[in-house]
Amino acid sequence: MKALARLLGWVLKAALFFTLFAFALNNQQDATVHFFFGTQWRAPLVLVVLSAFTLGVVVGVLGMVPRWWRHRRAAQRPRSTAGSGAAAPSPVPESAAPAAEPGHGS
Repeated sequence: MKALARLLGWVLKAALFFTLFAFALNNQQDATVHFFFGTQWRAPLVLVVLSAFTLGVVVGVLGMVPRWWRHRRAAQRPRSTAGSGAAAPSPVPESAAPAAEPGHGS
């Protein structure tokens, strides 16, 4: 069963690769990207799309770095500090729970 799953994974990766390869071959015409102050960049369309995708991934990863660091620090804290000191609260017995007022609630 594992061999079948591994084979299916490779087939999906190959299909994705050939789809992207065909996309690159079909989009070889030049595209012009206009920046500020009259500067421009002329490159094949597939390079423009790949560059935009790469820049988006880099910006997304850099945006997640502070959160990753925070979670990593929280995971590395010793767990003994969370349970030390106070005992677990005891549940409130039903007889001590306040009764619902008549006419209120469902």
